Amino acid sequence: MTLIFAHRGYAAAFPENTMKAFREAEKASADGIELDVQLTKDGEVVVIHDAKVDRTTDGKGYVKNFEYKELKKLNAAYKNESIEMEPIPSLRDVLGWLAENNLICNIEIKSGSAAPGELEEKVIKMVREFKLIDRIIISSFNHYSIVYCFRLAPDIEIAPLLAEGLYMPWVYAESIQAKGFHPHYAAAPNEIIKASLENNISIRPYTVNKESDMRRLFGEGCTALITDDPVKAFKIRKETISSANNNKRP
Repeated sequence: MTLIFAHRGYAAAFPENTMKAFREAEKASADGIELDVQLTKDGEVVVIHDAKVDRTTDGKGYVKNFEYKELKKLNAAYKNESIEMEPIPSLRDVLGWLAENNLICNIEIKSGSAAPGELEEKVIKMVREFKLIDRIIISSFNHYSIVYCFRLAPDIEIAPLLAEGLYMPWVYAESIQAKGFHPHYAAAPNEIIKASLENNISIRPYTVNKESDMRRLFGEGCTALITDDPVKAFKIRKETISSANNNKRP
């Protein structure tokens, strides 16, 4: 069965990459969550997508220029009138919560073109501390970063993010010791999904929000899909399974 990963939590209805969005994703029956991590000025691993805080909070400036105590004062729910305050969480906050449930977590390392090092090392150390090795997938567009993670912790799954099509991506994944890859949904045609699965390589397309795309990917049986709307995805997955079962009946 294709799993449902909530992209930055239940981002379609709640402030992205916040504990509120993650908790609501769990309530919506998501199988996992996807989140992004960066380092603060004082070396704290925090959960936020952009290099700057401008788009998602009431603050301005680069994440790397804030100390964690300063970052915690910003409101990541300022655009949502129904939520008074929602701070930027630390990765430690999220992993502590994950230790209390059964969700899978895809951690995307936002290191850009930077050489891998401190961020990757701190993420690995925390995953081990919370004993979540079997429920974590580390991904990044910076493939040097995930290869570095694999060298540090070959027991934690890695998955390269692919914005565009790649010839025989399952072969590339195998070449860097990845058990899967995360392509943009437009770069995951049916033949790529089929060939990847036949070669025992997981494929988890992102960010899948249209009903037609969800139906195609559920129908092809991809490993998981990453979506802003786990409620919609859960409904369509249920309908897809029901339809497939009905077609099997004599």
